Amino acid sequence: MASNKREQLLVTAVQLFYREGYHGTGIDRILAESGVAKMTLYKYFKSKDELILAALQLQHEQIVARMHEALAGLAPREAILAVFDGLQQLLGEADFCGCLFLHAAAEFHDRDHPIHRQAAAHKRALFEFFRLRLQALGAREVDSLAAQLQFLFEGALSMAHLYGPGEQGRQAREAADGLLQVAGV
Repeated sequence: MASNKREQLLVTAVQLFYREGYHGTGIDRILAESGVAKMTLYKYFKSKDELILAALQLQHEQIVARMHEALAGLAPREAILAVFDGLQQLLGEADFCGCLFLHAAAEFHDRDHPIHRQAAAHKRALFEFFRLRLQALGAREVDSLAAQLQFLFEGALSMAHLYGPGEQGRQAREAADGLLQVAGV
């Protein structure tokens, strides 16, 4: 449960944006479901865009924290593959609706829009995660291999959203393992 009104607004907004989209979710709906007054909303957020940015930041921080917790102590190769295990777990959740960040980039398609930039920054963080682990493994062509791993991850996520969740995370893990073997790491 949210510990304060700001957090209550953000948690509700994330849930609604995830299920119904950013443009499809009005401020009145967020207020009604969060039980927070409009004046309180505008005390914390000057606009809906500001609320969206804060919701994306909250989601990013929660994902990063879960990754650090789940991957703590794993060797770099194991950590890379464990990300795909986490994806498979996400796909198995009853309320899976795709990726909040991909939805944001799609709805705010102008690459200069702050919401699009924030979604892209989240995706760059995954690339950086792969890149750092590949460097630790001594892989060659680290950036190219990190991009290929991210393509597998994002492709599995997108296909699960498009066709319905199944074994995409497991299949992407197998492909990632194959890429790592070919790279000699």
